[in-house]
Amino acid sequence: MRVLLTGHLGYIGTVLAPMLLQAGHEVVGLDSDLYARCTFPQGGTIRDVPTITKDTRDVEVADFKGIDGVLHLAALSNDPLGNLKPGLTDDINHRASVRVAELAKKAGVARFVFASSCSNYGKAGEGMIDETGALNPVTAYGESKVNSELSISRLAGDGFCPVFLRPATAYGLSPRLRFDIVLNNLVAWAFTTGKILLKSDGTPWRPIVHIEDISRAFIAALEAPEAVVFNEAFNVGQTAHNYQIRDLAEIVAGVVPGCKIEYADDAGPDTRSYRVSFEKIRSKLPQFKPQWDAKKGAEQLYKAYVSSGITLDAFEGPRYQRIGHIKQLLADGILDAELRHTQPRSKNATASAVAAPVLVGS
Repeated sequence: MRVLLTGHLGYIGTVLAPMLLQAGHEVVGLDSDLYARCTFPQGGTIRDVPTITKDTRDVEVADFKGIDGVLHLAALSNDPLGNLKPGLTDDINHRASVRVAELAKKAGVARFVFASSCSNYGKAGEGMIDETGALNPVTAYGESKVNSELSISRLAGDGFCPVFLRPATAYGLSPRLRFDIVLNNLVAWAFTTGKILLKSDGTPWRPIVHIEDISRAFIAALEAPEAVVFNEAFNVGQTAHNYQIRDLAEIVAGVVPGCKIEYADDAGPDTRSYRVSFEKIRSKLPQFKPQWDAKKGAEQLYKAYVSSGITLDAFEGPRYQRIGHIKQLLADGILDAELRHTQPRSKNATASAVAAPVLVGS
C-alpha cells in the first residue's frame, strides 16, 4: 500500500516508518517537525521518506492523492502539553484530526488508522477494563482522543474504514526519544542519579507497551480485512503487562546496578489509574505479535543511556521533555502562540533535522 504517516518524525513515527517500509509498504510522511532538535543519536537512524512538511491543521485534499491508507499519529503528545493553552489540544488533536479524516475520505482513502490512547479510560479503578468500558478521561489530552474517536467514527462507510488503536503507555528507544514517559523516565533517573524517583505513591496501575509493538499493531490494523477492523477500537498491549508504578520501579532497580527507589517529598496518588484488557487485539488481530516486556525495554534503554553518557542536566532539560521543549521553542520565537513555526519550513526538513543544533540549555 501507499501509506501516509502523519507524525512520522515523532517518537513513535520514526520507529514505525522503517517498519512499514520493511513490511513492503510505500511511505509518505507528513509532519511539521516540532522536534527537529530532539534527535537522540543512540536511538537509531531517521529514515528518509518523501515528506509533506505541514501542520495537520493545514492539510489539503491534494495531500492524500494516491494514498491507500492513512496512519494518523500527529498530535500534542501528553498531558502537560494538553494544559499548555486552553483549546489548543482540542484544535490540534481533535479538530485537525477530524479534518484529516474528512479530507482522506474525500480523496478516496480506504483505511484510516487513528492513534488514540488507553488514557481514554482515565480514572477506571482496580477492575480490568476492555474496549466496551466507559471512557472517563481526566485530562485535555484524553478528552481530545475520545472526541476524535466519536467524530471520526461518524465518517465510517462509503468505502472509508476507520480503525481506532488505543495504545498503553509507550516506552522504548527511538531516534526522537522522550524522557517524559514512565519507564523511559525511571531508567533515566536510575542511570543519571543512582535513584529511582517516584513522583506518585507508586500505587496507580498503568499498562505499558513498547513502541515497536505499537508499530506492529498499526501495521496489523492497516493490513487486516475490512470486516475485522471496520470502525472498531482496539487496546494495544498485553494483558499481563499491567503494572503498578512501584512494580516498574522494582524492574528498573533489577536492571540498573546500584540504584535505589525513593519517593518525592510531595508524592501522592495519581488520579490516572487503569488496568486494561488486551484480549480483543490478541484474538481479532492474530498478526499482531508483540515481542517486548518491561525488563527487556529497561535493558534496551539502560544500554542506550550508557552508550550516550546522558547526564542529569540533559535528561531534565528541554531537549527530550516535550513540554519543556515546546516552551523553549516558544521562548526562542521559533514557534508562535498557536505552535506554528514562525518561519517557513524547508522541504528538506527531514534531512536537516538529524543535524539540527540542540537548544540552549538542553
